[in-house]
Amino acid sequence: MIERLLENIIKEKIGRKAIIILGARQTGKTTLIKKILKESKNHAILLNADLPTVQQQLQNPSVSGLKQIFGLAKLVFIDEAQRISNIGITLKIIIDELEDIQLVVTGSSALELSNSINEPLTGRKLEYRLFPISWQELISYSGYLDALSQLEQRIIFGMYPDVINNMGNEREILANLSESYLYKDIIAFQQVRKPEFVQKLLQALAFQTGKEVSYNELATLLQIDRKTIINYIDLLEKSFIIFRLPAFSRNLRNELTSKIKIYFNDTGVRNALIEDFRPLGLRPDKGELWENFLISERLKTNHYGRRFVKTYFWKTHQKQEIDFIEESDGQIKAFEFKWKVKANMRFPLTFNEAYKDATMQLISTENFNQFITNE
Repeated sequence: MIERLLENIIKEKIGRKAIIILGARQTGKTTLIKKILKESKNHAILLNADLPTVQQQLQNPSVSGLKQIFGLAKLVFIDEAQRISNIGITLKIIIDELEDIQLVVTGSSALELSNSINEPLTGRKLEYRLFPISWQELISYSGYLDALSQLEQRIIFGMYPDVINNMGNEREILANLSESYLYKDIIAFQQVRKPEFVQKLLQALAFQTGKEVSYNELATLLQIDRKTIINYIDLLEKSFIIFRLPAFSRNLRNELTSKIKIYFNDTGVRNALIEDFRPLGLRPDKGELWENFLISERLKTNHYGRRFVKTYFWKTHQKQEIDFIEESDGQIKAFEFKWKVKANMRFPLTFNEAYKDATMQLISTENFNQFITNE
């Protein structure tokens, strides 16, 4: 079994506040909490909120009813909690009235779960994210050389646990994920009136990976109004399928300010959406895939390492650009991604002059490991 970086983080925090674990479906949340439950020295119980009986029991419970459900358990896991109506109130009752109970709650969508729990649990919760397998976790599991031998496969087929553990069946697994399972919660969400457009939108975004995204162009392409496009993208981001990267702007008038780029949390899902699993050497989108892979892996490392940084891309109206920027405590780090580095590559002089204190680094196959593991 691949050890997850989040496991030790969760174990260290047990006994303090309610712990919320968010992440896309099939990233291993249930496996993670079952492992923690199995190793717990306390009485523990796992409640699967995908089951109708669990949903009914936890929708509007009384304190006495909760005591009956939990029995002797002091550690309570609620899996897929977004399926329970009024879950925020239920969790608040448990925390306020059953003070000896430690809650660990998972959710595959921030659509309803975050909205339901943010106000009732203000100051009462710790929130974490479980991503697909990280490069760092893969190295710990298989060793650096074996992980390195898989690099192209991981870029093409992605990092979902089932994909890594079932080599040879990647296409079937990714087809099931990309066709409906990943955005099951979006389809069920009441604001989605045209679910048939969700996959069309995802396919359009897959073809624009690493490029600036225009909401107006997407609206025209899919014949949906701009407001609906923005709403759907927000829902897809809250379901952990995609993420947005805004433009960085501080000093120059000619810097882009309102543009965004959109990437996928997993490159395998992205490739499944466009049904393209060709080797990198045959792909015109190799650069965009490499960029997506590096940024998504860096975000995993930042999250698990509790590195609180803001992330951007940079571009001017004259089309000078930098792939990825991190800003933290006034410090700016700029990164340019290339599969192979050419000897004459340079960062834009405009950026150098505007941000003299920024650090700049080219990331290629030769030094990517240090970048995505932050070593």
